[in-house]
Amino acid sequence: MFIQNKRILYLFLGFVFSFNIGSSQVYTNFSSSNLPIVIIDTNGQTIVDDPKIPAHMGIIDNGPTHRNNITDSFNNFNGSIGIEIRGSSSQMFPKKQYSIQVQDINGNGIDASLLGMPKKDDWILYAAYDDKTLLRDVLAYRMGRQMGRYASRSRFVEVVINGQYQGVYILLEKIKRDKNRVNIAKLDNTSTSGDNLTGGYIIKIDKTTGSGGAGWSSPYKPVGGNNWQNINFLYDYPKPGNIAPEQQTYIQQYVNAFESALHGTQYQDPALGYARYADRDSFIDYFIMNEITKNPDGYRLSTFFYKKRDSDGGKIFMGPIWDYNEGFGNVDYCTQGTTDGLAVDFNTICPNDNWQVPFWWKKLLMDSSFKTHLAKRWQSLRAGSFATAHVLAYIDSASNVLNQEAQQRNFQCWPILGTYVWPNYFVGPTYQSEINWLKNWVSDRLFWLDTHLPSLVTSIENTSGFTLRAFPNPFHENLHIEYESDSLAPVHVEIYNTMGEKVLEVIHQESGLQSVSIPFLHLASGVYILKVTQNDKKGIQRIIKK
Repeated sequence: MFIQNKRILYLFLGFVFSFNIGSSQVYTNFSSSNLPIVIIDTNGQTIVDDPKIPAHMGIIDNGPTHRNNITDSFNNFNGSIGIEIRGSSSQMFPKKQYSIQVQDINGNGIDASLLGMPKKDDWILYAAYDDKTLLRDVLAYRMGRQMGRYASRSRFVEVVINGQYQGVYILLEKIKRDKNRVNIAKLDNTSTSGDNLTGGYIIKIDKTTGSGGAGWSSPYKPVGGNNWQNINFLYDYPKPGNIAPEQQTYIQQYVNAFESALHGTQYQDPALGYARYADRDSFIDYFIMNEITKNPDGYRLSTFFYKKRDSDGGKIFMGPIWDYNEGFGNVDYCTQGTTDGLAVDFNTICPNDNWQVPFWWKKLLMDSSFKTHLAKRWQSLRAGSFATAHVLAYIDSASNVLNQEAQQRNFQCWPILGTYVWPNYFVGPTYQSEINWLKNWVSDRLFWLDTHLPSLVTSIENTSGFTLRAFPNPFHENLHIEYESDSLAPVHVEIYNTMGEKVLEVIHQESGLQSVSIPFLHLASGVYILKVTQNDKKGIQRIIKK
């Protein structure tokens, strides 16, 4: 009743919420939304970085076809929470992001389902202040789930705290051990021997400040790193205050064994190398997500990996992916917001940064098996959910939901459109200009990777007996092929799609330097494999149709 009376008071004031940004006062009319509404009341307490303070939270969600009014009842959630400011560098922004724990009346965490997401006690209200599209993280996590990996589920909401409108937020699942999040075995302080000791663990590569904590440093320096640069491994699950000494020793020794195997001369050996300790395919997917987004923090900050119990396979898995607000071209330092170049080259681009990329990735890209499977995975994703048209359609769909009204209120509340906010690479005058720039960036980035990832994957682009050239590559309508043959045996020119299906074949029977022009008008844009064979001679090359 007390909370309801407060809302009535706010209504009596005309739905006009006031607050300060610097020295300016901003007023935003807010009475209803097409998004769910989150209303938090701290009973006069100030939300701080640490610890969480007790508060009340109500969520109004009348469903996708109904409007949500702040006068409606709290029909999705109505209860106690603990709330604190979260983040590291993001704490400098006036629009804060928050870590929330659903609690009982005694302050103990209890699991609850929020906005249709699986039950858990820990959640995040993410502010997306420097990301003016408001959806870079949401897009990245969706792409991660499309790969078949766990990535945080999310919902756009509008938030009111203590009667003050705070703008559009993203309600996110926090990375936690759970059957519906990171699905690994539970560890408690009695799991100190046998199979129980072997998993599961969640480890984070990050700064020791902000959301960091206790852990250890890798004995291996970053590639090209200085003596003062270290790779920090932080305990995420179990938490530093809960992890037993035996568990600390075990996970440190296991990670050290993995690093030693990868660093050693037999690193490619399936039995003696890194594959004994790590799941290759999860590393491939993690690499792809960081390179699609050209995430400057990828590999080196906010980087999670987990280890399963031996009875569950026992290996290290990369992920879940996390923290992509500076990805998709939203950064003006080091890697920059251009669509060329690889994020994995951060150490070369920005060698004096405190936090560098572990040596792992350069070594993995020297492994022929890793590169071959990387190429196959890329081709498969680009032929399906990562097709350019599919990614752009989702950006349109998500931005249209926000563009109906919520983004206007958000940027009235936080008037930063057309203004540089660290570390923006592009500054657009309108919300739609930010969305258009993101779409163009994604298109160009995917195209650049189509063209340049093959240079990492030499194992599928081998030539035996042929001098083969295909141009232009990428091409639009006609592909020209040149090869040289010293016999009159039939020459088979074949085109395969990324699913391994033959889509075209031409047979020639002339010796010497030959030129073939192939019309591609009937084939869709995408990646194809060109294969030219004559007896035991062959040439294989990746080609791209715009």
